[in-house]
Amino acid sequence: MKENENVNNQDDALKDTVNPDMEDKQEPANEKPANEKKEEAADNVSDKKSRRFKIRHAQEKALEEAKAKYAELNDKYLRLFSEFDNHRKRTAKEKLDLTVTASENVIKDLLPVLDDFERALQNMEKNGNEADMQGVSLIYNKLKDTLKKKGLEEIEAMDAEFNTDEHEALTMIPAPEESKKGKVLDVIQKGYKLNGKVIRFARVVVGN
Repeated sequence: MKENENVNNQDDALKDTVNPDMEDKQEPANEKPANEKKEEAADNVSDKKSRRFKIRHAQEKALEEAKAKYAELNDKYLRLFSEFDNHRKRTAKEKLDLTVTASENVIKDLLPVLDDFERALQNMEKNGNEADMQGVSLIYNKLKDTLKKKGLEEIEAMDAEFNTDEHEALTMIPAPEESKKGKVLDVIQKGYKLNGKVIRFARVVVGN
């Protein structure tokens, strides 16, 4: 019995001499080695860089697409504005041409009336009828001034160089002197322009 007690006492002494910190220094069974932790950390950093790269790439692509879309819309706007501006100018010109054409036809119809007034005044002047001449002159001048405000102007023909753009030669006669050759010697019918456009050529006699 004493031997057994001695053995037990020796075992207890051995237990007491064991370092209690030995158990704490043992690594848990499920803890990963340090090199594996470093690899995982490196992988995480790589994944983050990859995600940032993908996000930046997507943003740059979206920006390029937005710029391309803006350029396309801006080009369409400029084209549309140009077409509208051309249409506006063309419409305005057509309206002006229509107005000019309409007034041109009316004024052309009034030119024979001017001719009749002038012939009447010439006859009254020959007959010496001063009272009637003054009344007719007032009406004639009023009509002429009204047409002038609308753009009518008389073509200067007498003693002018013959010009096919404004004159119509009804006949040619020998010039009385050398300086009269190629010039208008007489006006058979007056010519007129409307806003710079010839609406009736002056019918003239030209020296040859």
